[in-house]
Amino acid sequence: MDNAAIGFPPTTIAVFVSLAIIALAIDLLTHNKDKPVTLANASMWSIFWVIISMAFALFLHETHGAETASLFLTGYALEKVLSVDNLFVFMAIFAWFKIPDGLRHRVLYWGIIGAIVFRGIFVAIGTGLLAFGPWVEIVFAALVAGTAVMMLRAMLRAEGDDEDVDYSNHFAYRFASKLFPVWPKLYGHNFFVKRSELEQELKKPENSGMTLAQKGVWFSTPLFLCVVVVEISDILFAFDSVPAVIAVSKEPLIIYSAMIFAILGLRTMYFVLEALKHLLVHLEKAVIVLLFYIAGKLALNATNHLFHHGYTIDPHTSLAVVLVVLAIGIVASVLFPGADKK
Repeated sequence: MDNAAIGFPPTTIAVFVSLAIIALAIDLLTHNKDKPVTLANASMWSIFWVIISMAFALFLHETHGAETASLFLTGYALEKVLSVDNLFVFMAIFAWFKIPDGLRHRVLYWGIIGAIVFRGIFVAIGTGLLAFGPWVEIVFAALVAGTAVMMLRAMLRAEGDDEDVDYSNHFAYRFASKLFPVWPKLYGHNFFVKRSELEQELKKPENSGMTLAQKGVWFSTPLFLCVVVVEISDILFAFDSVPAVIAVSKEPLIIYSAMIFAILGLRTMYFVLEALKHLLVHLEKAVIVLLFYIAGKLALNATNHLFHHGYTIDPHTSLAVVLVVLAIGIVASVLFPGADKK
């Protein structure tokens, strides 16, 4: 059989694309309602995504040999480890925007779609794009550290303070408002709302004093702003994960398939962690610690590329740190459940 330009026969490419599309379609049809995803449901779907990934690895083993399957599994495992970083940033983003549990699956779905597209672009561009990696990592390290600081400040504020988020102070708001005028409240699960609908909203007592921008037929909602932040965060994460997976294999299909199968399972991994967060009262503190660690890791790796100081943190160390910090958060929640649990 003639090989495709990327080094694999069309049959292999078709199997990869078919598995990814079918699995994503099943997931979308199953979770098409604005309901919180339970721990049991998220756990089952996490297992489902692992099975799909292992099925593709088995296919590679049978059709292209053990070495090819091993490269895929190595890249898949590495991307999974690096994707743990994304989960904690997503938790911080949702906390900042106060997105209800039932709407988070919708935001993550579009975030995953964006990740699939942009990962393909980054893999295609290759090493030429990686020349900008260190500087992008430094910027992202600052953003992650800033998010951790905001979460820490919010946690230290008096409990029970239901103060609304001032979206106008968020960088995503400023970016999106240049494209669309913004309605500062959630409007169902809509990303955009027509002016005519908002004119009716202004008649409600709770919206007294609010006004609409003079121009614009469509207004974006905080849910759209949240998607923008998730997309930007994932794009910046790609500068950290794409070079790492490229180090495993130079074959585009191996790189892209390993990353995509890991990313497709990332959403359900988030809900497993999110469900545990509701049960474990001190897990948020662990998330803040991990955000500071992630920022430091990105900054250290980036400055090593720039100044060659020789200090880096490998993915295995990152995984160990994540597991230890999470374990401390879990143990602390069991030993010190808080006044509300007494």
